[in-house]
Amino acid sequence: MSAGEKRVLRVALFGTESTGKSSLAEKLAGHFGEPWSREYVREFWDEHGATIRGGDLDAIARGQVAGEDAAAAQAKRVVFHDTELLTNVLWADLLFPGECPAWVRTEAEARSRRMDVYLLCAADVPFAEDPQRVFRDDVERQRSAALWRRTLEERGLRFVEISGGWAEREARAIAAVAELLAK
Repeated sequence: MSAGEKRVLRVALFGTESTGKSSLAEKLAGHFGEPWSREYVREFWDEHGATIRGGDLDAIARGQVAGEDAAAAQAKRVVFHDTELLTNVLWADLLFPGECPAWVRTEAEARSRRMDVYLLCAADVPFAEDPQRVFRDDVERQRSAALWRRTLEERGLRFVEISGGWAEREARAIAAVAELLAK
């Protein structure tokens, strides 16, 4: 970054599955007129026949990073990330224990420090069925939501909880981003 060039702010949508992260990322991008990066693993899933193995974690992480960086390069003030690499690590540990490449862990930690705020989406909205989803039971869903929260807290990462109905979530997220941009 050259002198006088303003750094683009990064906002990560974070939380367990089926909490509205994708919809919220798209809405925030539209509201603020800025780009957003999609959750790459969904694209990978569709391209590879709905099967993911531990050996795919490297490619998934590289795709996630490329998408985040491409969106950030297009941003003027802020970029929104529908998930990010720290989430890839959480899923790798849950689904493929011991198979997450070391570089992914290291990069996830470094990139998490560059996020200006995490919007932690609470698991207090109805579960939406999707073949990619794992935590269909409410007990498991709340346990995974607690893991995502603990991940932010243990690292001391800045986050704003996004909860309530869909309109309330959107308003809270917009307010959090507006506050970030006003600094």
